Amino acid sequence: MRILHILDHSLPLHSGYAFRTAAILREQRALGWQTFHLTSPKQGSGTSLSEECEGFCFYRTPSDEGVGLLRQMRLTAARIDELVREISPDVLHAHSPVLNALPALWVARRHRLPLVYEMRASWEDAAVDHGSTTEGSARYRISRMLESFALRNADQVTTICEGLRQDIVVRGVRDSRVTVIPNAVDVADFAHGAPADESLRRELGLDGRTVLGFVGSFYGYEGLHLLVEATARLAERRSDIHLLLVGGGVQQDALASQVDALGLGSRVTFTGRIPHAEIQRYYDLIDVLAYPRLPIRLTELVTPLKPLEAMAQGRMFVASDVGGHRELIRDGETGVLFRAGDTQALVDALDRLLESRAQWPAMQSRARAFVEQERTWANSVGRYRKVYADALAARGRPAPAAA
Repeated sequence: MRILHILDHSLPLHSGYAFRTAAILREQRALGWQTFHLTSPKQGSGTSLSEECEGFCFYRTPSDEGVGLLRQMRLTAARIDELVREISPDVLHAHSPVLNALPALWVARRHRLPLVYEMRASWEDAAVDHGSTTEGSARYRISRMLESFALRNADQVTTICEGLRQDIVVRGVRDSRVTVIPNAVDVADFAHGAPADESLRRELGLDGRTVLGFVGSFYGYEGLHLLVEATARLAERRSDIHLLLVGGGVQQDALASQVDALGLGSRVTFTGRIPHAEIQRYYDLIDVLAYPRLPIRLTELVTPLKPLEAMAQGRMFVASDVGGHRELIRDGETGVLFRAGDTQALVDALDRLLESRAQWPAMQSRARAFVEQERTWANSVGRYRKVYADALAARGRPAPAAA
């Protein structure tokens, strides 16, 4: 089977989106399928038509800086059409956002090819959560209309979690046409209970400290201001507490100002963005991870990758009880949940966990077993077999045999 994936962006850029894509491609190739990969103008401006990265050839869509949305879609459609003629795929597989789905839908119908649309997050909600529009605005309504149009007209739809599946069905897509391909991890990539790098611990001034931590992008919906406030409250009775914030993003300046205002300069360390190959060394320094996501539509519907990665490593963590976390985490068994948006609930959850270290090994073992049994990429990607077969059948085509 020959599958042309249409993507927002890809490696060598680092993001949860790019890492999920790479995992899908590796597992699909293991199934004997041929995968081809095109990125939209969002990969960045330039004239290159392709780029090799980590064993994959990514086709690029040449573009200039500041290209508008309509122009982006025209460029993407022209490039998809060109590649369809060149490689003759059996299936087009467009991944979020809808700016990829609409051009792919046009090309699919032109060449009578089946289209699978993978909605990882709805375009209108992502726009709200990144501040480019407001819920209920004309732009929001138009964005939702376009998203719904793409979902209804794709031959098959996939998504990453149950919350998004329910949202898709509400839009008028038959339940039988929607498949959850959940986020997962390659457990072999994560050392369970790896020892900390003592030289890095000394370099960061963490000797003798109980380290709370977050690793990821500093978006507003991550609720990191709650974690900073919780650190201040814990510091009143725990002299060894320290917060390690690994990453960066739009909230970094606001968080740094909050740290200064609370007088936490000696208790909070910002590492800045760290190369992906080095991230594990920083994870290994953290006693308890925190994921204090705020209760908004995006976090209620979408499951993140970070808690799965923590479970695979045997890391202790607390997480807010938004819907995306509740779908992943069994409270008290594989992690600890607290009331979303409530700083004192976060403080109490951290306190309870720090006071119950004797129970950590059992919880760590359960968490690791959960990802090993239920959340491996091999299990998730295997679900595409039926998705592609049904999409081909909808266009009157048999599923090609695996190589």
